[in-house]
Amino acid sequence: QVQLVESGGGLVQTGGSLRLSCTASGTFFSIGLMGWYRQAPGKQREMVATITSANTTNYSDSVKGRFTISRDNAKNTVYLQMNSLKPEDTDIYYCKVVVITAQSTLRTYWGQGAQVTVSS
Repeated sequence: QVQLVESGGGLVQTGGSLRLSCTASGTFFSIGLMGWYRQAPGKQREMVATITSANTTNYSDSVKGRFTISRDNAKNTVYLQMNSLKPEDTDIYYCKVVVITAQSTLRTYWGQGAQVTVSS
C-alpha cells in the first residue's frame, strides 16, 4: 500500500505564491508519473501539471509560465510552485502518483487534497 501526504495549501492574495508538496511512502519498486490536478465543487478534476521519471513536464495552458512542477526522487516527493496566483486558481489540489510494484504492475494513488484559495 502507498500513502500520499500533501502539504502547502492555504490562503493567498492575488499575485502571491504557494508551494505544494506531496510525499509518497509505503511499498513499491519505483515511482513513475507524478502530477497535480485540481477540482472545484461540481466540476471535473483537471490536470494542472505532470512530470515523468525522466523529468519531462507537461502543463495545462491556464498555468503555463506561472506554475512549476518538480520532483525529488530521493524523497519520493513532487512539488508544485505556484506563482502569480489568480482567483480562478482557487480549487482543491490533488497529487497523483503512479508507482511500479515489485510485480511490475502500475498502480495509481491520489493525495487527500489541499485547499488553495486566492483572494481578489
